[in-house]
Amino acid sequence: MEHSDQLKNTDLMTLTRFILNEQHKYPEATGDLTILLNHIALGCKFVQSAVNKAGLAKLIGLAGEQNVQGEDQKKLDVLSNDVFIKALTSSGRTRVLVSEENEDAILIEKGKRGRYCVVFDPLDGSSNIDCAVAVGTIFGIYQVTEPEREGKIEDVLQPGTKMVSAGYCMYGSSCELVLTTGEGVTGFTLDPSLGEFILTRANIKIPKAGKIYSVNQGNAVNWDAPTTAYVEACQKKTKSLRYIGSMVADVHRTLLYGGIFLYPADKKSPSGKLRVLYECFPMAFIMEQAGGQAFTGKGRMLELVPTKLHERSPIFLGSYDDVEDVKKLYAEKASS
Repeated sequence: MEHSDQLKNTDLMTLTRFILNEQHKYPEATGDLTILLNHIALGCKFVQSAVNKAGLAKLIGLAGEQNVQGEDQKKLDVLSNDVFIKALTSSGRTRVLVSEENEDAILIEKGKRGRYCVVFDPLDGSSNIDCAVAVGTIFGIYQVTEPEREGKIEDVLQPGTKMVSAGYCMYGSSCELVLTTGEGVTGFTLDPSLGEFILTRANIKIPKAGKIYSVNQGNAVNWDAPTTAYVEACQKKTKSLRYIGSMVADVHRTLLYGGIFLYPADKKSPSGKLRVLYECFPMAFIMEQAGGQAFTGKGRMLELVPTKLHERSPIFLGSYDDVEDVKKLYAEKASS
């Protein structure tokens, strides 16, 4: 279906209406996830507004602090983190929050506690914000079975297969929210005149193979043999290299056009660089729901069991056939 046809058929389906329609499919649904997702959407709208006027509002530049990862925080990092913590807490539907910007998990106090745990990167790619490159928010949601008990770290140290929802919001030439609740992938675009996310991409499916590969080739000297062999094969097949350096932007392009996004382990980062809970898992969930794959170099990304909040992992995700080619190279190395 062409994009224009999708727009004709959406009948201005808002994100709220879409989520409510999905909720009605499940008689046992409480509406809690609907409320939580609407609070996340509100946070995304606020951050989009801040990104749009970052230069005028003097929000670009460093905040003079570092986050738990040892990375210099931008002013928008701090603002975005505060926005999402407040939005998620005020929903009354969360129990544990894990942010890239906070060393420890945030345990919600009794009285405001709900049945969901949210892991999130409030502003992915923020190192590019000063030069107006697309940035975004990534989030994943787990459900707990005993919402009245005190939250524990173990509530989020689960494999990605346990996620009930995941998504990202990209702030760029348009504000795009991509969401899955385990029943396919749907895309929404923020209409500034309405202040609403409108359905613009129904049932997104990634092409089975693509002509684009996305990797930081500046790290090539430190790659392992399978990654090196795969990228050399891409060059021989005249695949095009496209790399922005903002995971949300690179994965969004990969999802829509097909191909593969690679962030392998290397000699400098033997455990990988991207964080499992709030970068790798949500993107892997989305990619699988769209018909693609996500691989760690050893196994399926979503089957990894994290042991700490800010654990890192290599990741290869994208079109099914392209990831399959990477898996074959790692299998050959393991058997040699």
